[in-house]
Amino acid sequence: MGKIRILMLGGTSEANALAKVLAGDPRCDTLLSLAGRTEQPMIQLLPTRIGGFGGADGLANFLHDGEFDLLIDATHPFAARISQNASEAVASLGLPAFSLQRPQWVAQAGDNWRHVATIAEAITALGSKPRRVFLAIGRQEAHRAEGAPQHFYLVRSVDPVQPRLAVADVQYILDRGPFHREGEIALLETHRIDAVVTKNSGGSATYAKIAAARQLGMEVLMVGRASAPAMQTVETVDEALSTINHLFSPR
Repeated sequence: MGKIRILMLGGTSEANALAKVLAGDPRCDTLLSLAGRTEQPMIQLLPTRIGGFGGADGLANFLHDGEFDLLIDATHPFAARISQNASEAVASLGLPAFSLQRPQWVAQAGDNWRHVATIAEAITALGSKPRRVFLAIGRQEAHRAEGAPQHFYLVRSVDPVQPRLAVADVQYILDRGPFHREGEIALLETHRIDAVVTKNSGGSATYAKIAAARQLGMEVLMVGRASAPAMQTVETVDEALSTINHLFSPR
């Protein structure tokens, strides 16, 4: 057969790592697709498109018209809509596909986690008494904090939160991981934080805030993932490459 035509839905550090490997693989003709939610995405070695597809049907048409052999869903663990669209699209075409998704974080001895299902539930769980909250969820749902304006919020995101939050006491930090435990401890102590709100994204790039909260004995409102991916899932770049080899090795 000719080159393996791959469409990879990216947006994570794991996707970036896999993209670097596939860019140097002469067997593969890979197109990386990014949703466009980050204003300044990392420079990629692969040909890259930006934007959506128009739902599951639009993605199915794109895959069919582009004569792709494989779809890899390497989007963020909380990008539920695109993952659902991807699952439906490949099912309608009978196209090989798999999801590259990092494992969830698991609570360790000393962690003080309160598990919640949504950002809105996490904000409510902070209680009525004013607290100092590190809102480490990115910008997409930062507006949920407006449901409890009595708290101080330290909001960290890669891109600016627009519009700004309609709360009285808020500070913004623009930064991109990986972060380190010592720096996160200093951040939490400097701003006198007593609660962290975060998603269970997994991975190492942003885990330092979890380790810092553990060391400081701080409560973490941990938002769980909605559901497991509908397609086959691998957790590492090596597993992804092994899956490609298995799918397309000569019989």
